Amino acid sequence: MFTTTGSQGLDKAPLSKGLLLVLSGLTVVLTLLPQYHHLFTYSLQAITQQHQVWRLVCGRLICLDLKDTFCNSLLIYDFRILERRFGSRKFASFLFGTWVLTALVDFLLAEAFHYLFDYQVAELPAGLLGPVFSLFVPFYSSIPKVPVTQLLGQISITNKSLVYIVGLQLLTSSPFMWLVALSGLLSGKLYHGNALRVQRLLFVPRWLSRVGAFVLEPLFSGPLPPSETPLGMGATLDIQRQQRMDLHDQQMLLAQFQQATRNHRPPQPQNGLMNWNRFFPSLRYRGQNLPPEPQPHPSSPLQPHPSSPLQPHPSSPLQLHPTAPPLQLHPTAPPLQLHPTAPPLQLHPTAPPLLEPTAPPLINTPVAEEQVARLMEMGFSRIDAQDALRVSNNDINVATNFLLQHLG
Repeated sequence: MFTTTGSQGLDKAPLSKGLLLVLSGLTVVLTLLPQYHHLFTYSLQAITQQHQVWRLVCGRLICLDLKDTFCNSLLIYDFRILERRFGSRKFASFLFGTWVLTALVDFLLAEAFHYLFDYQVAELPAGLLGPVFSLFVPFYSSIPKVPVTQLLGQISITNKSLVYIVGLQLLTSSPFMWLVALSGLLSGKLYHGNALRVQRLLFVPRWLSRVGAFVLEPLFSGPLPPSETPLGMGATLDIQRQQRMDLHDQQMLLAQFQQATRNHRPPQPQNGLMNWNRFFPSLRYRGQNLPPEPQPHPSSPLQPHPSSPLQPHPSSPLQLHPTAPPLQLHPTAPPLQLHPTAPPLQLHPTAPPLLEPTAPPLINTPVAEEQVARLMEMGFSRIDAQDALRVSNNDINVATNFLLQHLG
């Protein structure tokens, strides 16, 4: 219910899938072989005093605690949306840059803690924890929140609530996990804000990205999810009916979005989910002053003359069927000659025209450039962002959720 930040599965996120499988598998192997735990501990004292620099690599990749592994895997799975938005190469560059920065910030924070409180931090939690905490920075700033429900009528639950809850759970799992989390957040802020142009110094080269895509992507690329979700999985008939209604709404929005994308023109606003253009096709031309051609029908009792306009006017008589019976509309209205042999037809002077539209006027809904810019920052094109805002009646939450589900 809460993880609605993107489509389910690991499609278009091979790096996230590789990290989940490899790191979790190595944690299970070390759990079965506890005699090798000491080689993968993240000991700051051993690095500074015994010069075991290799612990900066081994101690900052594999988690030694199964609880930390579980929470870390959940966060990597939720942050796969960032790989879809940024691309695998940019996502890998972010992880590599923050992985290097957290190694430096860890020592700075440990020395500051020792200077302030006179306590030496000898060991920190092991694993790829710092870069994962740093991913909260672009997740908070780049992924908009969409309200899902409310708890007790006061607390708003969004599509990002579960991610923050898992982060808090991981934060409280170890005594010095707060230092790793603070190091990750600071490193993520520095790299995401490109402080001191760090993105030009710490990045994954293009040739390495191509080699990884050629070698590793066929192994870890996930299949595309099915286009439709199975129906009738609810426990009650009301839940099943609501599932079908939600799927129907998504299909209608998707059809409107695809049509607007093909035409490259803004669709007409609609009231609710009812498309009035299907019921009043001739009204689409009223804004352009182009009256549609009359379509006579042989079985119709009232048949307009080809050379006469549709709206009656005293100076231009309207030709009706010769055998049509007289129609008296108002007793005091001036007569309107319809046919030389037909009786006069009375119309009230203040009567509305015969083709008064019953549908609301069709105007182009303006799209706020600020909302378009927010969607473009997530990686969507300008045309897709504009079309999604128009088909959702300019609702940024509905448009974002729609684009993430169908284009994410």
